[in-house]
Parts: sequence; structure tokens; C-alpha cells
Amino acid sequence: MNIGIDVGGTLIKVASMENNVWNYCKFPVAQLENVATKINSLDAEHICLTGGKASLFESFMKRKPLHMVEFEATCLGTQYLLNKCDPSLEEYVLTNVGTGTSIHRVGKSKHERIGGSGVGGGTLLGLARLLTGQTDYKTIVHLASKGTRDRIDLKVSHIYEGAEPPIPGDLTASNFGRILNSLAAQEFTHEELLASVVGLVGETVATTSVLAGQKFGVTSVVFIGSTFIQNDLLKETVKSYTILRGALPIFVEKGEYSGAIGALLFGAAS
Repeated sequence: MNIGIDVGGTLIKVASMENNVWNYCKFPVAQLENVATKINSLDAEHICLTGGKASLFESFMKRKPLHMVEFEATCLGTQYLLNKCDPSLEEYVLTNVGTGTSIHRVGKSKHERIGGSGVGGGTLLGLARLLTGQTDYKTIVHLASKGTRDRIDLKVSHIYEGAEPPIPGDLTASNFGRILNSLAAQEFTHEELLASVVGLVGETVATTSVLAGQKFGVTSVVFIGSTFIQNDLLKETVKSYTILRGALPIFVEKGEYSGAIGALLFGAAS
């Protein structure tokens, strides 16, 4: 058995391979010590860690694992997954939406981190708690999927009020900007507020990614990360806004495990 572990700011993602069969699982980072104990009990040939909390995870391990730089692990794992579904894609922007968002340019023979944003899954969870008191991820995603943003977000079409705008009217002019002309915030439902939070995160991620790609003449954007887990509304927001901005959005299955997969592949080859 070979094991790759991506220890992030919110989740621990584990990818393992035994007899050429892949297995995946994830845990809250609060269970870090318990997960390390479980890994200690396994008879693994190679264990490789990556992620911001990898060193902390190692402190609870009985054997010394290999380490891989997070960005390199993510790119290696993503390329592995892409080769299974679209091996012809040679150059793209890779956007990893975890607690925050990291953006990379991936080419035929190299990759580089070209930017990022503090807007990501941590923003989604943090604003959800501030605005609604909700802290459970599944509940937040479920409620957001039932909400609408019309009373909260100000669109370009709202500003021009029926006149022909110089840019697409569906673009958001100001996230949460329509509240200024609406009732008090307490009049909004949790579903509306959470849908608008997802919109803010998704539009920021998409816009930042497309602009980063334009700088290098790249029009394909591969989106991965734990914030997309069971979050169809975020996927749809990112997809539609990326297309609206003139780029091609690509989502890969198991993309949230890219870092763990990359670490496993690196460990198995060492």
C-alpha cells in the first residue's frame, strides 16, 4: 500500500493505492491526531505528506514520512487525473479552491504559481457563520442551493434599468450591493444570504482565474479543491461566470484529492 496525505487548513485528504486500486477519504483537520494514529496502524510501503499542516501531522507519526511541496503535489495529481479524461490538454490555468484559492499556470514541461486569493472555502464558512449562524458545511450548501440572489446582489442590468448596458447585464456590479436599497438585513432568509455568499466566492474565483489566464494567453481553467465537494451551486456559478468571462471551465472528478494523489505518486516513485 502507498499513501498520500494532503493536510490542509480545513480538511485532511487521504489517497491510498493497494493492488492498483485507488481509495479516497477525508477528515476534518480537527481530527489530525486521530487520523495520524490510524495511518500509524497501516502497513504502508510509502507514506508521503503535503499541505500546510504536514509538519504538524508528522509530529504524531511513528515513522518518518516523505514530504512534497504542496503546489508541486497538486499539479502532479491534477495532471494525473486530467490524463484520464482529457490527455490532449497541454496548457491551462489550475485553480485550487480550498480554504483560500491558489492559482497556477501549467504548461507542457513546467508549472508556476501565478497568484491567489484569500476568497475561498474559508470565506464561505466564515461569512455563513457571521450572517446566519450556520457552521455545518452540508447544511450551508443545502440552504444556499434553495436561495436566490435577486434581492441582495446588484447586477449591471439593475443599474441601467432597461437601457442597453456596455457590458453583459448578467454580470454582478456589486455583491450584496442591492441591500443598500432593500429592507433591513434581518428580513433576508438564510437561503438568500447563503446563495449570495456562494455567488461572491464563485464569481471572485472565476474572475481572478480568467484574468490570470489572459495574462498568459491561456483560455482553459481547471478547477479543483475541497470547496466544490457536493457544492453544485458553486460549480455552476464558477462555470457560468468563467464562460461569461470568455474562458473554458474544466472540473475533474476527485479533484479535491489532487494534492494527496500527487504526494502518493511522488512517494511511490521515490
